[in-house]
Amino acid sequence: MDRVLISGSFDDLKSRHMRFLQEAARLGPVHVLLWSDESVQALEGQSPKFPQEERQYFVEAVRYVSRVTLVDGPIERNTLPTRYGSGPAIWVVQQSEDHADKRAFCEANGFQYRVIKDDHLKGFPEHPADESSTASSRKKVIVTGCYDWFHSGHVRFFEEVSELGELYVVVGHDDNIKLLKGEGHPMYSESERRYMAGSIRYVNQALVSTGNGWLDAEPEIEKIKPDIYAVNEDGDKPEKREYCEANGIDYRLLKRTPKEGLPKRQSTDLRGF
Repeated sequence: MDRVLISGSFDDLKSRHMRFLQEAARLGPVHVLLWSDESVQALEGQSPKFPQEERQYFVEAVRYVSRVTLVDGPIERNTLPTRYGSGPAIWVVQQSEDHADKRAFCEANGFQYRVIKDDHLKGFPEHPADESSTASSRKKVIVTGCYDWFHSGHVRFFEEVSELGELYVVVGHDDNIKLLKGEGHPMYSESERRYMAGSIRYVNQALVSTGNGWLDAEPEIEKIKPDIYAVNEDGDKPEKREYCEANGIDYRLLKRTPKEGLPKRQSTDLRGF
């Protein structure tokens, strides 16, 4: 398959970016040419919301991405830095970014050019569980939470927990998040939050809870039968500890520690409420 080239800042990565990467990956292995902070400043006239190290860490964790290269120095919106790689390639862009100059650049440089229409980015398809994990000797690990404004801290948590075994993420359903956190929560729907969590390569499967309260994932826990229930400091609740003790599940408490060199993130701070 031809390499798929995608160029952009991927600043404040959201579900629309994830859907684009997923659809692009159907055409071949995705190589993201990630704009550096300097490049974003030159193109946008302002610094990105998230620094290049954090953006690169996040994009590299996306299961639909095969490679990420940080592009330094001056760049243009409607051309690609041709020094990155050689051989057959497809420049893939979203419909809103389609431009005649990009088409002309590809024609002049021997690249294919593909536009992914907005209609193809609708919905939040489920990423099926890795069937090979059912025969794996690795332990099953479950984590639960809201994961409302998905950020690098969530990615790091998933990365750490996945080292303990096959990771299952259960996101709280909308009504329960509203019950626990109050009006205005969640910001994103349960299907969108489940999709974002499931798009991270460290996650075997992401589901939506069907129970209520702090143990809203109890029906999913009974189905998955995990060996370990991992939580961070915010998610540590007596109900969870007692449930795990009563059901022979190893309860693990992890600290909220960002990836080395990255800032600590919290959804509350990013949402602003």
